[in-house]
Amino acid sequence: MTIRYPNGKLYTPHTSVQKTEKKSKSKDLSFSNRGKTLEDEINEANDYYIKRRLAIIHKKPVPVQIVKVEYPSRSAAVIREAYFRTPSTTDYNGVWNGHYIDFDAKETASKTSFPLKNIHEHQMTHMQQVTEQNGVAFIIVRFSAFERYFIVPYEVLQKAWQAMENGNRKSIPFSTIVDEAYEIPTSYYPRIDYLPIIQQLIDEKCCGFESEEK
Repeated sequence: MTIRYPNGKLYTPHTSVQKTEKKSKSKDLSFSNRGKTLEDEINEANDYYIKRRLAIIHKKPVPVQIVKVEYPSRSAAVIREAYFRTPSTTDYNGVWNGHYIDFDAKETASKTSFPLKNIHEHQMTHMQQVTEQNGVAFIIVRFSAFERYFIVPYEVLQKAWQAMENGNRKSIPFSTIVDEAYEIPTSYYPRIDYLPIIQQLIDEKCCGFESEEK
């Protein structure tokens, strides 16, 4: 099936990139996590949170307009071409402990940096708007080479994005991610329990805000 963006540009599914990266790194993955994408792991955590009434966070549906359908038989229809109606914002949103949560999921095979080309300008605009309304906006990044996971706050992304627009590097160094982002420890189930790390992010932001007021 062919899917295109609103401007007509051909859409290349991100999941295919993820699977390719995972194949090249499969020898480094634990048996229990083999074959899972970052999206799978986040969905697993979200199901865990919902079942235990800890949070309500879902993957956002993507509005698609179907333009070409074939009917190989009376009981079957095959979609051959479709367009995204509007540019996507971020992958997930929901509510946790009175906080609006909004984030995207990104994977990279790089061992040295997170490429900013993995983020679109309209996503940055969306996360800025969420932040202005006191929501919590961030991305969850998996460095597949190390099997390490980080919550990267919008503020860290915005600083790197601004630097890129000023002609500086087009990626965030891994060392910066380690220093300024929040690492998510892995566990058995769910593999990435990210809510406690969001609490840490919120607590530190609140403390910083109070210090500025004083």
